[in-house]
Amino acid sequence: MSEIAVRVDGLSKQYKIGGRQKSYGTLRDHMISTVKSMIGLNEGRGEASKTFWALNDVSFEVKQGEVLGIIGRNGAGKSTLLKLLTRITEPTCGRIEINGRVSSLLEVGSGFHGELTGRENVYLNGTILGMKRVEITKKFDDIVAFAEVEQFIDTPVKHYSSGMYLRLAFAVAAYLEPEILIVDEVLAVGDAAFQKKCLGKMAGVAQEGRTIIFVSHNLPAITRLCSRAIYMRDGSLRYDGSAHEAVKAYMHPGLGYMSSREWSDIDKAPGGEIGRLLAVRVRTEDGQCTDKIDIRKPVGVEMEYEVLKPGYKFFSSVGLYNEEGIHLFESADLDPVWRERIRSPGRYRSTGWIPGNYLAEGTIFVDVDLGTTDPVITQCLERQAVAFHAIDSCESDAARGDCAGPIAGVVQPMLKWNTVHLGKL
Repeated sequence: MSEIAVRVDGLSKQYKIGGRQKSYGTLRDHMISTVKSMIGLNEGRGEASKTFWALNDVSFEVKQGEVLGIIGRNGAGKSTLLKLLTRITEPTCGRIEINGRVSSLLEVGSGFHGELTGRENVYLNGTILGMKRVEITKKFDDIVAFAEVEQFIDTPVKHYSSGMYLRLAFAVAAYLEPEILIVDEVLAVGDAAFQKKCLGKMAGVAQEGRTIIFVSHNLPAITRLCSRAIYMRDGSLRYDGSAHEAVKAYMHPGLGYMSSREWSDIDKAPGGEIGRLLAVRVRTEDGQCTDKIDIRKPVGVEMEYEVLKPGYKFFSSVGLYNEEGIHLFESADLDPVWRERIRSPGRYRSTGWIPGNYLAEGTIFVDVDLGTTDPVITQCLERQAVAFHAIDSCESDAARGDCAGPIAGVVQPMLKWNTVHLGKL
């Protein structure tokens, strides 16, 4: 067997946008099209068709037994790459070589037939992978136990909840012993306990020497599971190397992150029918907007947003991450003046203040969340909306005290200490 499990050479994928795509229609569609043509109402007349490259000249190799992570923001080309690797779609140009049996989990229920039962789908998927019935039967009980669907294993999967679908699909993909396992961000659909369970199983698969390609926004999981990672941006491969360095490349502020972000065109502002985000800023105590913060000083994260419909209780919150992708903390707006109060339409500004001598030195990235409570309706979740540098002055009044070397940890709080002399020994 070749030492290379996957080889990708000059892979590119082009899509058309803005115009109608040629499709394979029904007889009824053709009849309607013919009638429209006869009366001069041809569809698509005058519509301009544009193209864009979802993937552009991507090349890499994955060795047998290697665990490769793929990271990048939404629209970077990750999902397109996986669809090409799993032959869901064909490349515009380039070449893919795969050596080994592939099992993939790209979306909930992928590869399942809704009319078949869970049991029948397990055997169907195993057969597609080239396994004998006796091999599938040997793994069957482990698959059902992992998926926790014992009661429903003989029920058609079209009646499954999305969680049941996902658990069974992952169990099938992981337990039927493919030589190459491809897993997308679909794991984010599951609850925290299930995600932890899946990550543990993938770690076990990796230890067995099988090849894994893992796409995720969970950066700590990438650095924990993968020795190597690929960072993608705008359809191109920007970094290929150690997982930790790939995460740093992904999180680096030199890629266009800023301390202030405003949406001057409100039609393009993130949000929904009830509210939309207008601006996010990082401010000092004296009101300056800056990307460099002295860790001894308080720093405010300011959100401006618009309430569009009356009758809702609003919330806003922020999530902070360091440059390793580690989630530092979440904080929700608990201002007693507005908490649990129905908002009238209009523009609002909410600012959360992080105390001085709390953050550790480094680059901090801020996610912002806007929505309603009772009922809970998310209006927007803008990831890495802004970023700033927390700078340690190394002065005597900083939380590091008299320590001159590096300080470990994700936060660096100045705790209240008390020391007493207990007498001589």
